[in-house]
Amino acid sequence: MSDASIDPKYLEIFPSWLRALGEDAGALGAVVGGDGPEPVRRHVTAGLNYLFKSLDLIPDGIDDLGFLDGAFVLRVAAAQAVAETPAAKEGVVGRLADDVPALKEFLGDDYARLDAYVVGLKKGAARGRTVDDIMSDNDARSAFTSEVAAWAKEYQAPSFTRDTKTLVKLKSFLNAKLP
Repeated sequence: MSDASIDPKYLEIFPSWLRALGEDAGALGAVVGGDGPEPVRRHVTAGLNYLFKSLDLIPDGIDDLGFLDGAFVLRVAAAQAVAETPAAKEGVVGRLADDVPALKEFLGDDYARLDAYVVGLKKGAARGRTVDDIMSDNDARSAFTSEVAAWAKEYQAPSFTRDTKTLVKLKSFLNAKLP
């Protein structure tokens, strides 16, 4: 994959997603704690629970890329929520789902692997809690939404080097790590 094969528009899009990640996570946490449709809250919970996984697709400490996988996962989870419950198109869930065409274009064939990976997050656990635990237990959901709010408040967007080599590195990393 050459630098020339990647559209440089992502050098503007992805840093904006990184800057908004804390705010997006906080808003999605409110969705989980709310009384909206259960399928929407389940998808959003899976996406947010990913932020707390110790072994994620791109380790958070990797310069430029460490939190982009979280931003990607939240958008895919939102798109899955909207696909299952079209009424979820309103608010933050719809706004994040609207970003998915750009992500599909960027990832190409790897998007299907990311989508399948995010579906699988509904069965996984982070910090000892599964999505089912969070959805079925009010105390667990309350603790989870509090942790999401704290994470969102403390989140500081990492730098993002606006160089097509960063995008090549990102695509290569995801291609190697996605199941």
